Amino acid sequence: MKIGVVGLPNVGKSSLFNAITNAGAESSNYPFCTIEPNVGVVDVPDERLDVLGKMYNTQKITPAVIEFVDIAGLVAGASHGEGLGNKFLSHIREVDAIVHVVRCFDNDKIIHVSGSIDPKRDIETIEMELALSDLEQVEKYLEKNSKLVKTTGDKSLLVTVNLLFRVKEVLEKGGQARNLEYTEDEQKIIKNFALLTAKPVIYVANIGEDDLAKETNKYVEVVKEIAQKENAKVVALCTKIEEELASLDKDERQMFKEELGIKSSGLEKLVVASYDLLGLMSYLTAGEKEVRAWTITKGTKAPQAAGKIHTDFEKGFIKAEVVSYNDLVEAGSFLKAKEKGKVRMEGKDYVMQDGDVVLFRFNN
Repeated sequence: MKIGVVGLPNVGKSSLFNAITNAGAESSNYPFCTIEPNVGVVDVPDERLDVLGKMYNTQKITPAVIEFVDIAGLVAGASHGEGLGNKFLSHIREVDAIVHVVRCFDNDKIIHVSGSIDPKRDIETIEMELALSDLEQVEKYLEKNSKLVKTTGDKSLLVTVNLLFRVKEVLEKGGQARNLEYTEDEQKIIKNFALLTAKPVIYVANIGEDDLAKETNKYVEVVKEIAQKENAKVVALCTKIEEELASLDKDERQMFKEELGIKSSGLEKLVVASYDLLGLMSYLTAGEKEVRAWTITKGTKAPQAAGKIHTDFEKGFIKAEVVSYNDLVEAGSFLKAKEKGKVRMEGKDYVMQDGDVVLFRFNN
């Protein structure tokens, strides 16, 4: 699961990404956290893993993770190569969603690239660059598919051609492909084109330290209004504080959060929001060797969930022994949960639920 981070220069994007890579660097289970200079991996916060870890006296706890891709050099004109725009825009064609960092604080010492603080203008600048980049892609696909209709006579391609025309009209007006309504078949087609503006978005409203306690100000409210029209999410955080938090060890970080009067860091909220945005959830496996969260899409059935562990589990799937996390914790052990009738035997049609603790049965 990949999330692309975009934003204009001096909006706090680098500080946010520094927080992401510092936080990810702590995860000993993922030594590749900083896969390359512009990629970082962070854990999805899940208190259930620690509880199960103590219950099973486990040797290893492995959380679900999200991969963030930093897109540098995005300025006005990026779609035409300004600021190495084309190079960096190509990096996010394969991400699942986009985090758009927007400056929502005043500070005369940090010069804004446009000379003033205006979240609406900044958002429109980035969205226009993404739209122009997509327009170039759509025109290529349109030309290619239109030729194929003429040369092959394949009328099934007309659905794609008509869809591309609709998207083109929206992009030419500076709109976003995600704001169009699609049929189920059209959704599958548009996904193949990896359009930037078709991806779901989370706006990160980067606030100053003075606004941390209230998590809003006049600039954040502007971002929220824009997000509401797009059915997008907004996470307000202070990237400077996030960078400081991520540089601390676990105990120091907890003390700092208590001093700030916050329960969760902004980065933790962003990760959870990203997970939710993509319609994801976790099922859990637990034992002495490892307690682990496995990421699946909501609505996934048991065999496909088993396949996340190993393809052989899906191919040879027989049954799944399932107990809800709450029932397991209440019982105190898997055996006691079984004695109380809380462990269920589920078949191939079972739709997995968030927090299911599962033991898969399969043929080798």
